[in-house]
Amino acid sequence: MKKFFISCTSYKNKPSDDGLNGLNLNLNEAFSKIDKAVKRGVLHKNNASNQKSRMSAALKKTVEVK
Repeated sequence: MKKFFISCTSYKNKPSDDGLNGLNLNLNEAFSKIDKAVKRGVLHKNNASNQKSRMSAALKKTVEVK
């Protein structure tokens, strides 16, 4: 998640197509890791859903700034 939020701020500062691709890649990686943590019982499914929602909202807000 930390990588994703860092890439969001860097994309805000300097928007580019490569930055957007990296942003989507980091989002997919984070979602995958969150889902695996739920599967193994590390995170509760509601907590994971909340984190995914927060990340999706951040992505939407970042991309709309463009």
